[in-house]
Amino acid sequence: MAAANQPTPPFNAPAARRLREALGMAPGHVAYGMRASYGLAHITPELVVAWERGDMAPTAGELTALAGALWCSPGELIGAPRTLREHRLALGLAPEDVARDVGVEIHAYLRMEETGEWRGNDRQSSALAGVLRLAPRAFATVTGRDGQLAELLRSAATTRWQAYVRPLTRLLPVQRREVEDVLHELHLEYQALMTSTLSWGGGSSADSGEAGRQFLERILEEFWSRIRNP
Repeated sequence: MAAANQPTPPFNAPAARRLREALGMAPGHVAYGMRASYGLAHITPELVVAWERGDMAPTAGELTALAGALWCSPGELIGAPRTLREHRLALGLAPEDVARDVGVEIHAYLRMEETGEWRGNDRQSSALAGVLRLAPRAFATVTGRDGQLAELLRSAATTRWQAYVRPLTRLLPVQRREVEDVLHELHLEYQALMTSTLSWGGGSSADSGEAGRQFLERILEEFWSRIRNP
């Protein structure tokens, strides 16, 4: 049987069924192909059906074999990738290939997949985004940088935003000029929220403080909504 501790990527069960039926294959044909071509002796027609119903999900190794049996890429069987490992699997890349192209040791790369914390330098980060075709927002999420990003954005909105341009460009694959423009906008909007209630609505400082607090709580969404290609 498959190892119980193997990672299970997000599986697109309806896509698996559609691809099988488009090929005119029965679940038994798929199971036989996975056993014969990939040595997965535990694969049965019943297991294939369970995957297609969403009752179970294939492990990473099983998904790769299933894609081979269905003549498709692993990415066609994966739901929206959520982690570094899932983005790699969606592209059908081996961890050794990613580690080599990015310029890190394989054991270090695998450790980063396990922890979800990326520790590469600027050049390696740029290479990772290119190899895995990660847009800036996906890059921040899968490398575990959302929390750090949110803290920097809150500081930029509430204090001197210019001081946070360089830290942000080091954190994300986004052009410096675009970061400058967006940080300036966030800073101005936050300051406007903090003063508009008092100036125009006759409200209290508590009202303006609450508006500012809510803005800071959604700072990540505010930031990405202003980035041209998030």
